[in-house]
This record gives sequence, C-alpha cells and structure tokens, in this order.
Amino acid sequence: MKNKERKAARRYDTANRCSAFTKRVYSGFAEDKEKLKAEIFASEKEFYPKKVRYNIYFGELHGHSNMSDGRPSPYEYFKNIRDNAGLDFAALTDHDHGGIGHNELFGEKWEEIKAVVKSFNEPGRFTTILGYERDSYPWYNNLAVYYDSYDGELLRGSNDGEITKQELLHALNRDDLLLVPHDTYSLEAGADFNAIEPELFTGMIEIYSRGDSAEYFGNPQNTSSLQCEGGFWQDALKRGAKMGCIAASDDHDRENGLVSDRFTGIARYPGITGVLAEENTLSSIFSALKARRCYGFTGGRMWIDFRINGHYMGEEFADSGERSIYFNVKADSELERVTLVKNCRDYMIIKRNEQLIYDYRAEKPTDIYYLRVELKDGRIGWTSPIWINHE
Repeated sequence: MKNKERKAARRYDTANRCSAFTKRVYSGFAEDKEKLKAEIFASEKEFYPKKVRYNIYFGELHGHSNMSDGRPSPYEYFKNIRDNAGLDFAALTDHDHGGIGHNELFGEKWEEIKAVVKSFNEPGRFTTILGYERDSYPWYNNLAVYYDSYDGELLRGSNDGEITKQELLHALNRDDLLLVPHDTYSLEAGADFNAIEPELFTGMIEIYSRGDSAEYFGNPQNTSSLQCEGGFWQDALKRGAKMGCIAASDDHDRENGLVSDRFTGIARYPGITGVLAEENTLSSIFSALKARRCYGFTGGRMWIDFRINGHYMGEEFADSGERSIYFNVKADSELERVTLVKNCRDYMIIKRNEQLIYDYRAEKPTDIYYLRVELKDGRIGWTSPIWINHE
C-alpha cells in the first residue's frame, strides 16, 4: 500500500492492491494458475491482524423468575440457561416491584435472589451476575442494574418506581454498577435520547429482546406496535453517546437462551450477548461489559472479531491517519452479509466472513463504526461501536 495517490483517488481501499499482490498478477505465464491465484490472495492476508487476544463467551442478561412476574424459580432459571441453553454466563433481572399484586423485591426476596445467584457461580464454567430491573421514570422506565459482586443492595431513591437526575448520575458514576435500559423505543416504557442530557446516557443499551430491535427508528427487526423517534440506539449515538450494546431475551417462561415456538419470525430467537473476555469469571465478564467489549445477536452462536487499528469493539481512540478496519465473523449458519455502519449510515456491504478495509477519510470530529451481521436464516447481530477522534 505504497501508492502515493491512492488517498487522493479513493476514500477506502483493501489490501489486495498491495505491491506484492500486483506483482504476482503481472508475473506472466504460470503452469499452475490455481496455485498462482492462491499466492496472489494470500498476499492480502499478510496485512490481517493477529488472532483475537480474548476468549468469546455467550450469555443471557435479562430474564424473570417467580420472584416477580416470571414462571420459573430462580433455581430453575439458572439451571435452564446453564444446562439447556448451554450458555457461559447469566443474570437474573426480576422487577423491583415484584410483579403487580405481589410483594416488592426489597428485603427477603432480594436476599434469597442473592443467595441463589452466588450458589450457581462456577468460575471457569458458568458465571452468574447479580442484577434486577428497576423502574426508573422519567429518564429510563425499564433499567436493568448489574453488580460486580454478590453483595449489592437495591437502588432505592426518594420514590419507588422513579429516579431523579442526581440519583441516576450517582449510579452511572459507580464503578461497581452497569446500567442497561431496554424497550427504549417504546411510547409506554421508553426513553427519549433526543431530550436526555448526554451526561445521563448509559454506557450500554439492550439492542434486542425477542422481536424488538432498538437499532434505529423503522428497522425491520422491531415488531412493537408503539415505537417513538428518539428512543433508538442510533438516536443516542448521533448525540454523542458512548453506548455499547447487548442482546437479551426478557423471557418469563423458562425459554431464556432458547428458540421458542410460541412466536413467529425473528421473535422466535432469544437475545444473546457475546463478550470478549480473558476468562469466564465474574470480574472478567463484568469488566468486558463495562468496557463495551461485547455484542448482541439473535440466538444460536456468532463469534465476531471487530477491530480498527488494533482497537477492539467498545474502544475510543484518537487517530490522524488511515483506519485499518478488520472483521472476522463465524456463526452456526451461513452468512448473508456484513454491513459496516459508519456514523449511523450503512457504509459498506460485504458478503464475506473476513475482510480488511482501509478507510482514509475522517468525516466528523468523532467517527463511529459498528457492524450489523445478517445470516441467511434471518438471524442478526450488532457489535458495540468503535469511536475514532480525529486529531
């Protein structure tokens, strides 16, 4: 990639016009043309980065038990996710109101939940995360709260079911908590990212739960009958939010992490979160989530490696030169396409599992990139973004 005029002529490029590639193309007659082709395209892969340094673990981060408005007991909930769904980690997120007509989570219920969550934790095999769902009107009606230990206490404010600006700011600034809103697009239970002050943006959003994607207004993966402009992920990103994404099922019926025949279309699929972490432990999984080194997808298994200039999904860095964008996608079904989204618009569509792209032009003071991955069976995944500040 030494051509001096390439950046003037192009906004983007690939490594297949490197000097070694071109020389082999213009190398004359070859007896074994297939061998020559293999050598030509192997020269491009010499520019690909080294193997991802993290392990990828899969988990379920949103579901309910009979401690609120779900059917399974907390014990059954975790056993199903571990043994039937075969996932690596899980969180139980019962409502703090305990379900309409039932006792609130405060007190004995919460102590019982903490004990069950801790009892199922098996470092290296199955990680459990303590959490719950807090009604948080008017900023985030539905807000999942996750803890980095098994001793967390419920966040009770001045009024149950509500949260003040100062209470929210305090929670957002706690290192031991992760706050993730869901159903943000909903008229009845959502949030308005066009109104919320940027300092109150969460570091993560639930991009998908059964049949309801929060990517952008009008997206075909959202089947909700009550959708509002301003409540979607891209609305927040456009206003400067450093917001990663997870996916979860919000399941109440013993089907967390599993395909459900009670639904049709994309809603059949659960929401699953992939994290890039060093090991399957609470500290490692929680740290990866806090760092936004994670992605969400609709059921099955997707392994996604997405990096720019060596930086992983969820990272923010400064750059004044070209961006080396790399992805490698593997899944348990055939790939349909990978869309590179830049500054909340579809920028490139690539029907390959692995690709290296050079992007030469900064468009804004901070450019945002993420991937949307689509499989032929209709399943879909989204990575947390990478933010690049133009120097």
